[in-house]
Amino acid sequence: MSRNISEKDRKMAEKCVSCPVCRHARDKQRGVAYWFVRGIEDKLCPYCQAYARVYGKKAHEPV
Repeated sequence: MSRNISEKDRKMAEKCVSCPVCRHARDKQRGVAYWFVRGIEDKLCPYCQAYARVYGKKAHEPV
């Protein structure tokens, strides 16, 4: 499924990249931050959803 990624998606994904909680989850792959991000990324956080659209990975997956 090919989808055009808007500039708004890119800006929102950048917030996820700079988010300390998401960054910790990507770096450490364990702990409270990891489980928190895994639990909210698909349902609640629009920045994590934009990250998944732009980078093709979930917000908690390692870089």
